[in-house]
Amino acid sequence: MDIRFSGFGGQGIIKSGTLIGKAASLYSNKFGTMTQSFGPEARGGACSAQVVIDDKPVLYPYILSPEILVSMSQEAYEKFIKDPEKGSIVLTDTDLVKPKTIRKDVKMYSIPSTRIAEEMGNRIFANVVMVGFFTAITKVVGLEAMKKALPGSVPDRFIDINIEALERGYNFGIELLEKEQPKKKAKAKA
Repeated sequence: MDIRFSGFGGQGIIKSGTLIGKAASLYSNKFGTMTQSFGPEARGGACSAQVVIDDKPVLYPYILSPEILVSMSQEAYEKFIKDPEKGSIVLTDTDLVKPKTIRKDVKMYSIPSTRIAEEMGNRIFANVVMVGFFTAITKVVGLEAMKKALPGSVPDRFIDINIEALERGYNFGIELLEKEQPKKKAKAKA
């Protein structure tokens, strides 16, 4: 599974890639690699994390066409939306990404991750909300594996609030998928 997390420096994009790779390789019995890219500005500049997860050792850690694209900024979305192949999954932050380019050949899902994090008291948790959403929508790793990946990745005093952020994103994703099911069943009957 080729995954690209993208956004701008300071959003926790690299941390998101690390969490997913850690959950997959340490707690889901899979292999994972992560590479990262960020501009010289660090905070505010373009940044991305590329994660490759597989059932067998990963021989090449770089991706060209992600099967899953997560965009948490408008700039990142516009830069990377051309890359996923037909049938890929694209996840966006509803409040920060207003798609100018809309692809009908990919499955698009959105969550107000920044707004949810702000409701929790700090937008710094938006990336973990998005990771929870990613977990629910993609099923690449399970929720319990993601929870186990948090210790050592975030300061101990913030574990509980990060678990809450993860669960809020996950629950949002599950509810979205459940709402989608009746629509699919209705189309199948027609």
